[in-house]
Amino acid sequence: MLEDIKQVLRQEAEAIQNIPVTGAFEKAIDIIEERVHRLKGKLVASGMGKAGQIALNIATTFSSTGTPAVFLHPSDAQHGDLGVVQPNDVLLLISNSGKTREILELVELAENLHPNLPLIVITSNKDSQLAQMADVCLETGNPKEVCILGLTPSTSTTVMTVIGDVLVVMMMKRIGFNNEEYAKRHHGGYLGHKSRLQAGLK
Repeated sequence: MLEDIKQVLRQEAEAIQNIPVTGAFEKAIDIIEERVHRLKGKLVASGMGKAGQIALNIATTFSSTGTPAVFLHPSDAQHGDLGVVQPNDVLLLISNSGKTREILELVELAENLHPNLPLIVITSNKDSQLAQMADVCLETGNPKEVCILGLTPSTSTTVMTVIGDVLVVMMMKRIGFNNEEYAKRHHGGYLGHKSRLQAGLK
């Protein structure tokens, strides 16, 4: 069993190393900076199922590090929650296949509400319909799932999470986000205490 565990870890680590690093990352950061920090919009992240859970994590991490973001469930969007989307927002959409029906419908609905919202897409399929609609396509590298059936989102969600982390860290660098600003957004718990200490605050 220990060797099997090591193999799972090696496969996950290899998948991260094989994420394509292209100019698409810088373009995505440029778009987020323009829409959120200059035009005072926000990042709206969305995905279905496991991808949706990753989108939620990315949104909350962006918000805690100085870039306002929300998670929009694509099904709830069809029942009124689409109203959270505003003209200067940017959509971050996650779909491993790039064919998720609810996400494709969300793009159409958002376009009808506020035309020409920029789309940043995280997907394994650069030739998919969703990828073709995107202003920026961030490819996962289409790793094989570590699931023994090859079905359960596992390695794919790992690389999605890492891509989100890259975007967050690069944006923090872009806006010069510091400990003092972090403490303002994260007052409670150990991290709040640590950030205030590092910023020289009580």
